[in-house]
This record gives sequence, C-alpha cells and structure tokens, in this order.
Amino acid sequence: MSLYILDTDVLTLYRRGHALLVPRVDSRTATETAIPVVTVEEQLSGWYTLIRQAKVPKDTAHAYLRLASTVRFLGRWQILSLTEPAIACFESLKALKLNVGGSDLRIAAIAPEHGGILVSRNLRDFQRVPGLIVEDWSA
Repeated sequence: MSLYILDTDVLTLYRRGHALLVPRVDSRTATETAIPVVTVEEQLSGWYTLIRQAKVPKDTAHAYLRLASTVRFLGRWQILSLTEPAIACFESLKALKLNVGGSDLRIAAIAPEHGGILVSRNLRDFQRVPGLIVEDWSA
C-alpha cells in the first residue's frame, strides 16, 4: 500500500470540487493519504495575513470563518512533520540548485522519509528532484 502525499495545489483543487481529482482522493482510505506540514503552513498563512490586514469587522469575521473552515478541512488528513532527517534532506536538495522553491523542496524532502508518492500538478518542478515519485491526479 502506497502513501499518497497531497500537495497544496491538490488540496486547493480538491476543495473546489475538481471533477477528476476528487474521486481519486476520496477513493483512498485515511491511512493512504497524508499532507505535509508545509502544506498546512501554506494554507493557514494566507488566512493569518488577511486577519492582520482586515480593517472592518466584516472582513475580520470572514477571515476568521475561513481560517476555522480550513483548519477543519485540513484535520481530515494525517499531517507529516518536517523532521530533522527531512530538514537534512532539504539542505541536500537545496545544495543541488534544482531551481525549485523552498516550500516545494521541503515538501519533496518529507515524501521519501515516508516512502510516499507526492500528488501535485507541479510536475515541472517536482520532477527535478532526484528519486521523488510524483503523480498528477488532475489530468
């Protein structure tokens, strides 16, 4: 049984009801899917920014409502931490100068520790990472 690690872009599509992606994600058991903690950070940081920038009560309330909704949504998956071995892997990948962003490299460093397959639309960047298995379920 493989562990499918869902990237941030996949969660966004899932939440929007993407016709091809939703059935593939939903057909997996809870033990077959996970999300990296970096994805949690990316999902929540946007709402934190909106909360800090809100000028009127309506905007503040909306941002907190979306934050709470996002937390509940993310809570349905197991969350994979960025461990010390994953950080070491990240540093090694960074030294290769793969032209891949820091958050994506952190996600790429988490997947091998769990023997996981990364599910992402960002094949262009993730396929540059040696040994990383990546699939696009949106196509």
